[in-house]
Amino acid sequence: MARILIVEDNPQNMKLAVLVLERAGHEILQANDAVTGIGLAKSCRPDLVLMDIQLPGMDGLTATRTLKSEASTAHIKIIALTAFAMKGDEKKMLEAGCDGYVSKPIRHNEFLKTVVTALS
Repeated sequence: MARILIVEDNPQNMKLAVLVLERAGHEILQANDAVTGIGLAKSCRPDLVLMDIQLPGMDGLTATRTLKSEASTAHIKIIALTAFAMKGDEKKMLEAGCDGYVSKPIRHNEFLKTVVTALS
């Protein structure tokens, strides 16, 4: 299956995402802040990044722009994983370079469908 990097600072959200994706057979990399996530994306070249938007220090949109602006990581698909679910939030995330959007709390089936679509 795929190598997926989850950048998430909330331990409960991280645990749930890891559990769901590992059960689906994916290899999971974890980062609890954007700087660590960028480093892992550069060194491990995941197939997909699930990026929380509200992160300590650098936010997820800035991290996404950083990854998409560098030739070595621009091809990596990035899905925003966020509690922001207001009108216009998805558009803002897509404009920052995210390839998709999943709102929290995650719904198991929708979450996996989004991941499968991003990986195909």
